[in-house]
Amino acid sequence: MTEPTQAVISRMSSDFAAMAAYLARASSDLRQLERMVGERPVTPVVGPVPVPPPPSRTPRPDGWIARALAVAGVGVTLVGVALLLVLAAQAGILSPGFRVVAGAALAAGLVAVAWRLVDRPGGRVGAIALAATGIAAAYVDVIAVTAIYHWVSAPVGLAVAAVTAASGLMLARHWNAERLGLLVLLPLLGLGPVVADGLTVFVGFMLTLGAVSVPAQLGRDWIGMHAARTAVSTLPLLVALAVTSFDSGRSPVLAVASSLAAVLAVGSALILLPHTRRSAAMAWLSAMGTAPVLAVSLVVDGVVAASLAAATSVALSGVVLAGNRVNAGGVNVRRIWSALAAVSALVAVTVGFDGPVAGPVLLSMAVVMAIAGRRSEVARWCAVGFGVAGGLLDLGYVPPSHLVVATELSTPNAASTLVTSLLLVAWAVATARSWHTDWSWAAAAVIALYATTTFAVTAGVLIGGEDQGFLAGHVAATLCWVMLAAAVLRHGVKVPRDERSLPICGGMALVAAAVAKLFFFDLGTLDGIFRVVVFVAAGLVLLSMGTGYARLLAQQNGRENRV
Repeated sequence: MTEPTQAVISRMSSDFAAMAAYLARASSDLRQLERMVGERPVTPVVGPVPVPPPPSRTPRPDGWIARALAVAGVGVTLVGVALLLVLAAQAGILSPGFRVVAGAALAAGLVAVAWRLVDRPGGRVGAIALAATGIAAAYVDVIAVTAIYHWVSAPVGLAVAAVTAASGLMLARHWNAERLGLLVLLPLLGLGPVVADGLTVFVGFMLTLGAVSVPAQLGRDWIGMHAARTAVSTLPLLVALAVTSFDSGRSPVLAVASSLAAVLAVGSALILLPHTRRSAAMAWLSAMGTAPVLAVSLVVDGVVAASLAAATSVALSGVVLAGNRVNAGGVNVRRIWSALAAVSALVAVTVGFDGPVAGPVLLSMAVVMAIAGRRSEVARWCAVGFGVAGGLLDLGYVPPSHLVVATELSTPNAASTLVTSLLLVAWAVATARSWHTDWSWAAAAVIALYATTTFAVTAGVLIGGEDQGFLAGHVAATLCWVMLAAAVLRHGVKVPRDERSLPICGGMALVAAAVAKLFFFDLGTLDGIFRVVVFVAAGLVLLSMGTGYARLLAQQNGRENRV
């Protein structure tokens, strides 16, 4: 080790010692000032006794200052411990055994002092800070023994870390001090990567820390503790997944860790939901805790990633269906987890299948959900999401330009397009019926027209080729538009008079769209017999629609008048 290195380390050590001493002195002065104020003698008052002002709810500023100093002391001391274990090892200062023993002795001493200080007047703030520092220092010491010095294997190190953290965090439960748990979890999230040798080791220690923090929260409404647990279990995993994917690597270990993080997020929420009044917030935090398992496709192949996402969806759906039998919270919790189950299913399909297969699968799920869950708002929105995703995937490999320029598709893609087009029509109708609003029916009509045209043109090209088949497909599409308009108008006639406006307006809009297609597209694109056929056939259908509509309207009005 060179002289400049020794000098830098010596100055840093002196600086940290001075900062710690200053913070300790300031905290002691504040406690002394508080005692002096409390012991000040009361001056006798001559005359009427003044009415004291109402008590203020604003926290005393010296209390906030003491807490701020305590938090700063935690951070400074833990940085010093990290310097002792890491920088000293790199610089060759002191022996490894001395560093580890010194860290353990410091941790034990801080917790012992905190235990004696907590019951003294004004000592709770300092005791919580000292105890948090000691617990976190002990955990960092165990990480160093495992990851830096390799004195114990990873399983043994994780077991010792679990016992260390659980013993310390139970002190937070005993003192009913959520702040103690937060001051243990959050600093370790920042200092852990400095001590741990590698992201995978760090992820393991953070998952262990999150798991052992659950018993300390039993019976306590500590939403901050749950948020900190989610952070220490999720953020390191997301970073590890991103770094590993950038390195073009595969890591089954991270896939397992992501699954454990999801189990921890949802399982801890199920355990703690009966003890909290902020169930919706806890459900949202737990949903964030499943993010790694939904992003695991970054480090494993599609089949494994899809299986994990599907398992997450099934598990969440089971929890939602079980409802109160598993204490799954109220309606808001079930809504949040239902949406998360749907997102997990969407991820499973998009990761596990290619576009030509994923589109029909998503649309099939959307149709089932729109029909079966029409009374559930969450299910209706999930059906919309699945349908939109499936439709966008269909547009990815069969864009609208295929309806303008004849394009021959491979047989598998053509078959997928035909199935997708039929499912789009079914989804549009089912979704419109579940929402039953004007905008839903209007959107369903537009989607049905596009899907019908796609089906007709794709089938025509598949059967008759790019020339004749393309033209025949557009003839069939135009006639389908007209027939769809006739069906809507016929339905409008049969409904009661005060409910006719929507179907009649929709039917006339479809007639206008069909006529516009005839004159603005078919007239210029089609040639020969195809142009003649489409105009003659469409005209005859429109004529029959006019005469039939008048006759049906008269019959329906007559029946209503007789009633």
